[in-house]
Amino acid sequence: YGAARIFYYNSLMRRKLQVPQIAAVMGPCIAGGAYLPALSDVIFMVEGTSFMGLGGPNLVKGATGQVTDAEKLGGARMHTSVSGVAHYMAKNDSHCLKLIRQKFREFAAAVSPPRGAAPLKSAEGLYEILPSDHRLPYDMQQIIERIFDGGEYLEFQPDYAPEMICANMRLCGRSVAVIANRRGFLKTEERPRLGGIVYTESAQKVAYFVENAERNGTPLVYLQDVSGFMVGVEAESDAIIRAGASMVEAMACATVPKIVLTLNHASGAGYYAMAAQGFDPSFTFGWPTARIGVMEGDAAVQAIHGPELAKLKGRGEEIPAGLKAKIEATRADYERWLDARHAAARGYIDAIIDPLDTRRVLSFALEAACYRSNRRHLVLENL
Repeated sequence: YGAARIFYYNSLMRRKLQVPQIAAVMGPCIAGGAYLPALSDVIFMVEGTSFMGLGGPNLVKGATGQVTDAEKLGGARMHTSVSGVAHYMAKNDSHCLKLIRQKFREFAAAVSPPRGAAPLKSAEGLYEILPSDHRLPYDMQQIIERIFDGGEYLEFQPDYAPEMICANMRLCGRSVAVIANRRGFLKTEERPRLGGIVYTESAQKVAYFVENAERNGTPLVYLQDVSGFMVGVEAESDAIIRAGASMVEAMACATVPKIVLTLNHASGAGYYAMAAQGFDPSFTFGWPTARIGVMEGDAAVQAIHGPELAKLKGRGEEIPAGLKAKIEATRADYERWLDARHAAARGYIDAIIDPLDTRRVLSFALEAACYRSNRRHLVLENL
C-alpha cells in the first residue's frame, strides 16, 4: 500500500497539479523503486555509479540465464544514450547536484524578471554557416550560439536521438524551450542517423520535452530544418506512426506561446510536427533560405515519374527527350513553390527576416506572444 500511494501521489502531482519533479539516481535504484524516478519530469544519473533497472544482474541471470553487467543493463550511459529513460548524465555526485541547481533555475526563470545576456558569438557569422547547397550539412549549434543568450544551459538528452536538439535557454532574458533539427550524418550508440529526419526516438524525445515545457509554462521556439519522418521497414516496426502522432499531439495541445523560424528545409509531415503554420503558432518566420513544401524537387520527380523511369531502366532504354523535359519542368515548378517568397506571399509565414535580425525579431515576437497569452487554446475557445 505504501509504495502504491507514493506512485499515486507522484502521478497526480505531475499530471494534474503540474508540480515539476526532479529525480537524481546517484546509486542503485532497483525493482519497483525504479518507477519513482520514471514518474518525474527529468532524471539525472551519475556516470559509473548509478544503476536503474527492474532487476539487477544477478536477478536477470537467475530469471533469464542472461549474463550482463550493471552498466550495460541499467547504467547512466545506457539510459541516456540507448533507452532514453534518463535525460542528463553527471560526471560525479557533486556535478549532479550542480546540474540539479541549474535545472531549478530554469524552472524559476518562467516567473523571475528577465536578465538578458549577449549571445556567445556575434550574429555576423550567421551568413557563413548555411552552405550554398541546401543539401549539405552544417552545425546548428553555431546558429543557436548566435541567437540565444550566452551562458550555461542543459541540453535535454544530448546523447539520445541527437538529430533533435532540445534545450532550455534564454532569449533576451526570457526562458524558452528550444527545439531544433541537426543536419548531417550522426553517429550514435545504436546506429547511424541522418540529421533533418525525425525518427521514432526523436519524436518521443520531442513530445516529452514539449509536455514538460507546457507543464512549466515555458514558451516554445522551433528552429526548423526538417526533411520529414524516417520511412522503411525498420521505421514502421519501431512504431514511427504512433511516435510521430505523439509529437504532433504534444505540440498541437500546448497552450504556451510558440515561435517558429524556418532556416532551410520544412518538408512533409516533419514540417507539421515542428509547429507548421496550420497549427496556429504565435508567429512564423523564415530566412531567405527557407524551403517550405510537401517535398523537394528530386523527391517529386520520383513520385511522379518514378515508375516510368524504372521501366525504361529495366528495358535498358534511354530517357526520351519528352520525358526529360517533363522532369525538368517538375523540378522547376517545385523550386518555385519551395521559395520562401512563395510562402510569404500566401501567408504561410508571417515574414522573411534577415538572419542578422533573428535575435531581435524572435525576442520581439516572444514578448508580444507572452503579453497576450493567457494559456487558453484558441481553437477550443471558439468551439
